[in-house]
Amino acid sequence: MSDPSPVPPVHYGRSTNRADVLIIGAGISGLTTAIDMIRKGNGTNFIIVDKGNQVGGTWNDQRYPGCCCDVWSHLYSLSVGPPSLPEKQAVELPMAAPTSANRLQFEPNPSWSREYPGQEEILDYLIEVAHKYQLYKYIRFNTAVEEARWDNDTDTWKTELRRLGSKDAEFGERYTVTSDFLVSAVGQLNVPKYPDIKGLDTFQGKSMHSARWDWDYDLRGKRIGIIGNGATAAQIIPEIAKVCQSLVVFQRTPNWVIPRDDKPISSAKQAIFKYVPFARRRYRAAMMDFRESFFDVISGAESPIHDLIMSASKEHLATQLTGEKYVDIREKLQPHYAIGCKRVIITDDYFPTFRQDNVTLETSPLQEIVANGVSVEDGKTHEFDVLILATGFKTTQFMYPIKIYNAIGEPLEKIWSSGASAYLGLTVPSLPNFAMLYGPNTNLGHNSIILMIEAQALYINELIKRVKGARDNGGSLRIKPKSHVVEKYNKEIQSRLAQSAFADPNCNSWYKNDAGLITNNWCDAVVPYQKLTNSIRWDEFEISGSGAEGVAREGKTSWPRVIEETQVSNAMILIGLITAAGAVTAGLLARGSLKKPLRY
Repeated sequence: MSDPSPVPPVHYGRSTNRADVLIIGAGISGLTTAIDMIRKGNGTNFIIVDKGNQVGGTWNDQRYPGCCCDVWSHLYSLSVGPPSLPEKQAVELPMAAPTSANRLQFEPNPSWSREYPGQEEILDYLIEVAHKYQLYKYIRFNTAVEEARWDNDTDTWKTELRRLGSKDAEFGERYTVTSDFLVSAVGQLNVPKYPDIKGLDTFQGKSMHSARWDWDYDLRGKRIGIIGNGATAAQIIPEIAKVCQSLVVFQRTPNWVIPRDDKPISSAKQAIFKYVPFARRRYRAAMMDFRESFFDVISGAESPIHDLIMSASKEHLATQLTGEKYVDIREKLQPHYAIGCKRVIITDDYFPTFRQDNVTLETSPLQEIVANGVSVEDGKTHEFDVLILATGFKTTQFMYPIKIYNAIGEPLEKIWSSGASAYLGLTVPSLPNFAMLYGPNTNLGHNSIILMIEAQALYINELIKRVKGARDNGGSLRIKPKSHVVEKYNKEIQSRLAQSAFADPNCNSWYKNDAGLITNNWCDAVVPYQKLTNSIRWDEFEISGSGAEGVAREGKTSWPRVIEETQVSNAMILIGLITAAGAVTAGLLARGSLKKPLRY
């Protein structure tokens, strides 16, 4: 008998815009938070929204020539993490249940093709991770967050979204998502910063920001000017210098540059990393150790390694631009401030580019951009067909241009009027059930940011767990850090940052706001941060709602941190192997297992 009602019934009132958690951003931070929700038993009732058309965040946005990471590939990937769910719970996950043999594996990638990954390979890796955890069905691309407001009456966040795709907008340009918890995973490197130079809009040639690269425009044979000489410019310049007629690099402040020594990873080495997980973990741990030690470079000029790296950088410059011919340009490229004040550039092909006849370094201050080029203070005008703006991002304006309002309607920019701050870079006193990743004072100048992101995602999921638990039991819960706790914390880290190379008055960087406050960088190495964020002291939070008493009784909640640094030295491993081999040999001899075989 045919179905009398072949059309599925419509459940009016059912909302697709109600979720336990709304995650803003589908980059590394957003994906990691969602995956940890799944792995830690917080379910899949989350929505991820992103302005872009693909996962990856900054690695989907940054598509300029030469785009790559300045952290080793095996360190710039998700780790071998702490245990996930027990196997009896793991079967509920929207993926194959992990076995006891692989349950400790998160998402390390044994198949990186190079020591330093390029943009395309990083993006491919993140796409694979998103597919593996089946996250695409929870992501809404081409979606902008206009504003988010905390609703005291319902203890929820009301987030207004705008559809950017023309066809999607035909269904309704704007709509609101209601969530019990709000997570910002927008990071620090997402909104391009355009230079404040007179006449920028009068240029009649082609202009583009490095974060909005136009690959349809052919640079071959063009006269190009590039404003900016930071890490992004140092990757672009060697590539476009190969094809353009001429290239003028406008430098305001020189950068410290150290060797990169990038090279392919052989197929044999990739096979070892794939089939001998210990080798991969050991390799990553060695990288972690080295990068952690690099923090001493920026912690203060009195550090011995500080002088060592400065000497290495000077030698790198002298070696790559050797001879009397380049005396003047070497002087222009030599910094005169503490190394680490600005991000140290890791490259082998930036300095050699200035040996090319078609490349010019311009250090005179920019005066004005005109219709056909750029005028500098000495009266000279450089004429260009193309103007590239490698001028970075609005890094100190966290969450810009999203409007976030607290319970009394105050916008976040008012709360942060003297500079952005947050407890552990994660939570803000006036915003209940809210957390962010890669927030204020969590950026690094020495190590992989993924190490910080993983710690933050674990922490945030503990907060989500409490809020979700209260809601599942028919109640409510509001969690926000106490103001005096946040003030004390930020006073301490700013005191430490003031003694670091970041605070050197002889240079400006994207780590500081207009008032000179260091709002972006963390004040220590990664391991101390991981130890700070692998537990929650509930008395540091204002907790209210029907589930408050139960959470307060917990006192302190801890969980295993992701340990990635070397725990046992190579010498100890070798001694252990020799000892074990000796013990096995002795045992075999004792049992007579090494005697000649019997003959029949």
